[in-house]
Amino acid sequence: GVVTLGEDRDPVERVEEALQCLTPYDPSGRFTSSDEKNPFLYWKIRDFAHAYRSGITTPSAVAEHVIAGVEEWNNKKPPMPMLIYFDAHDLRKQADASTKRFEQGSPISVLDGIFFAIKDDIDCFPYPSKSGTTFFDKIRPVEKDAVLVARLRKCGVIFIGKANMHELGIGVTGNNPNYGTVRNPHSINRYTGASSSGPAALVSSGLCSAAIGTDAGGSVRIPSSLCGIIGLKTTFGRTNMTGVLCDCGTAEVASPLTASVEDSVLVYSALAGCRPMDKLTLRPLPLCVPNLVSSENNDILQSVKVGKYTEWFHDVSDIEISNTCEDALSLLRNTFGCQIEEIILPELLEMRTAHLVTIGSEGFCQLNAHYQEGRRTEMTLDTRGSLALFGSFTSADYVASQRLRRRMMYYHMEAFKKVDVIATPTTGMTAPKIPPSALKGESDYVVSAKLMQFIFAGNLLGLPA
Repeated sequence: GVVTLGEDRDPVERVEEALQCLTPYDPSGRFTSSDEKNPFLYWKIRDFAHAYRSGITTPSAVAEHVIAGVEEWNNKKPPMPMLIYFDAHDLRKQADASTKRFEQGSPISVLDGIFFAIKDDIDCFPYPSKSGTTFFDKIRPVEKDAVLVARLRKCGVIFIGKANMHELGIGVTGNNPNYGTVRNPHSINRYTGASSSGPAALVSSGLCSAAIGTDAGGSVRIPSSLCGIIGLKTTFGRTNMTGVLCDCGTAEVASPLTASVEDSVLVYSALAGCRPMDKLTLRPLPLCVPNLVSSENNDILQSVKVGKYTEWFHDVSDIEISNTCEDALSLLRNTFGCQIEEIILPELLEMRTAHLVTIGSEGFCQLNAHYQEGRRTEMTLDTRGSLALFGSFTSADYVASQRLRRRMMYYHMEAFKKVDVIATPTTGMTAPKIPPSALKGESDYVVSAKLMQFIFAGNLLGLPA
């Protein structure tokens, strides 16, 4: 079952109610032994919450390990520039305030003292927002937190800084010559995926439990998949985009990247809630989270129908991808009783084109004034090439894409009459290797297309993914 949270409620209250929907916490699996070299590494939100309340550690103690960890990654050969802005003094200040709340017996919520990273296109005062460029803070100063950051801060979250990203979010590898390319923590010779490359790497490396990214073309899901973490692309309009660099398009959302599904539930419950104008135009359904302790869950799972378009499902560069995803479907069927149903989704190539024209046109519209004023010379060659392509799209192209968009929605709604969810791989390839020549910039549309193979419906149709 699900529990309705009420998006107009205080985020602290919503987080507390979401916490009651999770299975009882068992500390024995985490605290049976200690890792002297890497304490706190890969702890999840409730691990920290338990440790703080039990006196095992404090946010201030964890902050010192985070600071040391960031410095260690930055000094690696090759370096791992996961953060664009990092202020150890500010981090200690936030951690000290959280520690005092625990000493006084008055933590704000289960998120109090939890370390988060924020993607560089989301405002997090006092840090500037450059969106991975060298100049954007000069034309758009940050005066306050983005709405979703303010909600997290109200819950006691500690922000470690602004995370690296593909410049202006126009790319899905994470290549950024301005600040250095973020490398995959599991294999440093490979990309993280992007554009939320820094957020994914920080969570995957164990330095923080959660991060917030943005997703208009797989930018949360692709790096989450390649880095082995959980990336939730929320329903369009579900999160308030005020204070996010691209806040006026029809595809982009701000969403959590976390170490576990349970952590995603808690973070989502805190940051969700749409803008007043979106309530009028989008008429969103009530905000809810899954109730993982419901006695009805087994019966519900047995009734779930999972849609699978086999021809599309297996259109990947490596058979291990589809085999692994087949194993996941088998687990759902054999262990939980889910039903797997064959479906057909027509015109997928047309949907890919409609998505590209939509996000490209909307992105170029927002950046065009700066582009024409000469800022394009300050952008990377990769970004300039993409914007030149986007600028070639006409108004007729955009209108045609919206007509296709409506048709794609019809096809998907017909599929949802038959199934409850549609399952696909996240990407059409595993993490690509970083060519040595690419560190000064790279445009590889073949790799980008394969990484974006399965992400279009979530963005173009506004569906959660």
